[in-house]
Amino acid sequence: MIDYQSVLYAINETASKEKKRGKIADYIPELAKVDVNNFGIHLIDSQKNNFSAGDSNELFSIQSISKVLTLSMALGLIGEDVWKRVDVEPSGDPFNHLSLLELENGIPRNPLINPGAIVIADILVSRLKNPKEEFLTLVRNIANDETIDYDKTVAISEKKTGFRNFAAANLLKSYNNLNNDVDVVLDFYFHQCSLAMNCAQLTHIFYVFMNHGKCRRNKTYLTLSQVKRINAIMLTCGFYDEAGEFAFEVGLPGKSGVGGGIVALLPNKFCVATWSPGLNPKGNSKLGMLALEKLTTETELSIF
Repeated sequence: MIDYQSVLYAINETASKEKKRGKIADYIPELAKVDVNNFGIHLIDSQKNNFSAGDSNELFSIQSISKVLTLSMALGLIGEDVWKRVDVEPSGDPFNHLSLLELENGIPRNPLINPGAIVIADILVSRLKNPKEEFLTLVRNIANDETIDYDKTVAISEKKTGFRNFAAANLLKSYNNLNNDVDVVLDFYFHQCSLAMNCAQLTHIFYVFMNHGKCRRNKTYLTLSQVKRINAIMLTCGFYDEAGEFAFEVGLPGKSGVGGGIVALLPNKFCVATWSPGLNPKGNSKLGMLALEKLTTETELSIF
């Protein structure tokens, strides 16, 4: 039996000594205030045992990790019709690039880059009476945690500086792939990205993707087919133009966010989340990537 706690302690010890921690996402003013020295890691196994080290209980902005959750909700609402409006191919481009969107007539490459997630947000705005409230309720229910909430200051900060997201949304609108008002869709999108969680809460939510669509209370939220597809998209598209590197080094489906969080999972085995706000040039947590590579190397557990 693997001693996960000892492995996490060792990872935290290694991380604490690392001098090169990456660069904070300071283009979002609220994120620029976070201490680059933070590092946390939390793991939950298939038996619901929890292990943690470092700053695993500190709240942070999950940012693009939320895209997996909105995609899950959209699939639950309209099923396979999601794929009529967004593709499932890796982009090979940074998360906020717009060039492919124009080349491919307003169909985003996948739902985990910004234009794709904005299309998913549009689907939810169309289908839900109170999108922000209903999405938050779903997240809280999956995690069984009523304390999870939006960080309104981050949402406002993103709205003030999200010029490329406004450009993407307007481009989508010009190709008739956005049905609602741009401002309404982006208000929801900025709020979903502003969700504040800690590493433990993230693993409790993503336990669903490790456990055949069932949360820790064994309530079913997704079908096996939906889990299969979402995990596949996380593996191939979850790290923007570094997805291949993550698969090569870590070997798990996962998703990163520019708040410094990464969540990853091994089906039937464990779900793990790390947080270190310093990013590498690709926009992924520098220490988080190193930590997860060490985890799968030390435990000899990956999907490969």
